[in-house]
Amino acid sequence: MVNRMAGASAFLVFAVCLIVGVAADNTFSTTVERALAAMGATLVIGLILGAMAQKMLEENVKSQEEKIKKSWANPAQSDR
Repeated sequence: MVNRMAGASAFLVFAVCLIVGVAADNTFSTTVERALAAMGATLVIGLILGAMAQKMLEENVKSQEEKIKKSWANPAQSDR
């Protein structure tokens, strides 16, 4: 999931940079170089943020599972 999201966002940034570069009347090489640089930066940032989000999600699911197991173990005790 992390790799797909990072790749999709990097590709989106690449496409946007190409469109903006062509609209700004930049040369082809300048446009492609900047788009590739933006794509690389976005890929790295996306991988970092995706890994952080994945870790956060796993921790949240684990704590919820533990809370459910505890409530099933002691049905007389309620969470308030």
